[in-house]
Amino acid sequence: MPLLELKNVTKTFGGIVAVKDVSYYIKQDEIIGLIGPNGAGKTTIFNLITGVYKATEGNITFQDRDITDANPVSIVKNGIARTFQNIRLFNKLSVIENIRTVLYREADYNLGNALIRSSKVTRIEKKLYDKSLEYLEVVGLIDYINNRADSLPYGLQRKLEIARALALDPKLLLLDEPAAGMNPDECIDLVELIMKIKRTYNLTIMLIEHHMDVVMELCPRIVVINFGQVLMEGSKLDVQNDPRVLRAYLGEEYANA
Repeated sequence: MPLLELKNVTKTFGGIVAVKDVSYYIKQDEIIGLIGPNGAGKTTIFNLITGVYKATEGNITFQDRDITDANPVSIVKNGIARTFQNIRLFNKLSVIENIRTVLYREADYNLGNALIRSSKVTRIEKKLYDKSLEYLEVVGLIDYINNRADSLPYGLQRKLEIARALALDPKLLLLDEPAAGMNPDECIDLVELIMKIKRTYNLTIMLIEHHMDVVMELCPRIVVINFGQVLMEGSKLDVQNDPRVLRAYLGEEYANA
């Protein structure tokens, strides 16, 4: 049984078709790549899965539950977390506060407890602090806990966003261009980090990425999107050798070379 499945999903904005009749699935414990040229509809698909947009047609199921019309909060609670193509952090908060802000959903004390700083509050705050350190240790940010988020280099901001998504305790993690803006060494580091968090948290991962070396290193199976539709789905070897993929990325002359 698939962990996540899209069946004939279409999304239109007025008269513009952004995604058309998309069907594919993700199995438990899989890392799958979602690739395609700019404007192909990849991020729109992520937005449909996470409830930011509602599908015009079709169905999306997660753990055999229909989430097509679910709101983003309930989707997160059900176990889907994501990062964004454009990094979205609490820029004026410290690194550790970015994580603790997410974890406060677990704080089961009331306003009265907080005002008097009861022993319950102290105990819970300590637990959330330690848990925040755990996530930051995993992504390699333990030395930056008191730095403001917007003071971090770009690559470390990406890691912080991943740590914040992990703090939501997902079963499925969606990574939207995690290697964007990274140099080759940072891409190698990112590949190692993604494999590490998959092992550590037993995650299923789907990623959108234009760095094909990252995709080929991480993803045994790849879905290719073009003009809002599934162009093909297969192994990385199939994708590398498919003339339709070469045509979509490079043009007709390369596909026929």
